[in-house]
Amino acid sequence: MSTDSRPLCVDLDGTLLRSDVLYESLLALLAQNPLYVFMLPLWLLKGKAALKRELAKRTTLPPETLPYDERVLELLRTTPQRPRVLCTASDALLVTPIAEHLGLFEEVLCSDGNRNLAGHRKAGALVERFGERGFDYLGNGRVDLQVWKHAASAIVVNGADSLAVAAAKVTTVGSTLPRAREGLKTWVKALRIYQWLKNLLVLVPLLTAHRFFDIDAIIQGVVAFLAFGLCASGVYVLNDLLDLTPDRLHARKRLRPFAAGRLPILQGLLVAPLLTLSGFALALTCNWKFALVLVGYYIMTLSYSLKLKRIVMIDVVLLAALYTVRIIGGTVAINADMSFWLLAFSMFLFLSLALVKRYGELESALSSGKETAIGRGYSVNDLPLIQSMGTSAGYLAVLVFALYINSPASIQLYSRPELLWLLCPILLYWVSRVWVVAHRGDMHDDPIVFAATDRVSQVVGALGLLALLIAI
Repeated sequence: MSTDSRPLCVDLDGTLLRSDVLYESLLALLAQNPLYVFMLPLWLLKGKAALKRELAKRTTLPPETLPYDERVLELLRTTPQRPRVLCTASDALLVTPIAEHLGLFEEVLCSDGNRNLAGHRKAGALVERFGERGFDYLGNGRVDLQVWKHAASAIVVNGADSLAVAAAKVTTVGSTLPRAREGLKTWVKALRIYQWLKNLLVLVPLLTAHRFFDIDAIIQGVVAFLAFGLCASGVYVLNDLLDLTPDRLHARKRLRPFAAGRLPILQGLLVAPLLTLSGFALALTCNWKFALVLVGYYIMTLSYSLKLKRIVMIDVVLLAALYTVRIIGGTVAINADMSFWLLAFSMFLFLSLALVKRYGELESALSSGKETAIGRGYSVNDLPLIQSMGTSAGYLAVLVFALYINSPASIQLYSRPELLWLLCPILLYWVSRVWVVAHRGDMHDDPIVFAATDRVSQVVGALGLLALLIAI
């Protein structure tokens, strides 16, 4: 049989797709309801094919959003004269929509709930259908060696160099399509290291308690910062894995490493708990009370990621609480007294910023002609209400600070507390400006990240810090 007429058989997971349908469907199911985790062992007892079918019955993976390998698609498009076969161990309920969407295959072979079409079973099915050495096969893993033993030639896609060498020992290797090597920069993006800026809030108690020259307190503050950062990155990775489909429908989030298929899902599933456990271990070196605060933060963040971010108003209140918990963590880490004024100020200010975030998402949805923000419980009709509540919360934060100035706590800490009044117009200006930026549709980032990178905000922050130091 000539090469031009020989069937071209293509694996799905890791070959045609820069992802894995099994992991995708599992994560989509857990995003719907985390309690399904207790059903997984029962389904697996019936066999891997049965597990895949149970997952497929309960989930939907929009084929138009999945991260395809463009090189494989191009190969399929340029070989219409050959029978093209999608041959995969993934379940038919999820594979069939993918094949229909692409329109590039004359035939589909896949798992059906009873038979898991992987390894030697896949090899047997292809030999039965096309004969020994009667087909070419595209694969990406060592399990595909069992198929390549019976194939006329192999095309190694996204595999290591050692896989191509192993394939060459059992068949002719026609070509290789190496996986793009994703370096440290991709992982930095996946871990969202830039979001660690938010964790600088744990250092606020060093400033408000006037302990910025206390070496022990500084060390404990830095440990707390790193612990929060590791824990937060673990949650960010898990959140990205659970939000693969919603992220792919978003203009900017679709470029995140896991959503775009630039990083393997399995690696993310391993890295997420490793980061979290590292954060907890570091927290214990600080003190056990801080470790408990970090556990509380993790539970709140996980609850937000799994469910609460989709519930109107609960999401923004919880976001404000998460920012405030960072300040509580910093206070506990350095064994300082908890300040009622600081916590009240923090809740109102960060409620305002959380509402800014939702406002920006809705503005983006409105400009795209959509009625709702993806994965949120708000509609574009809520924009005026969110703006009203957000500005009110911001001004209430300034009011709390103004009341603090003449309080006994302020008089005890500051030699010239009246100079703290300089901060009131600075805060009023900054809160107002943030909302003006959001109203004009220019709030494209998280408000905290915006504050850290915006030149005007940097100047405002420097002036506020100067006023605070003068008042001491």
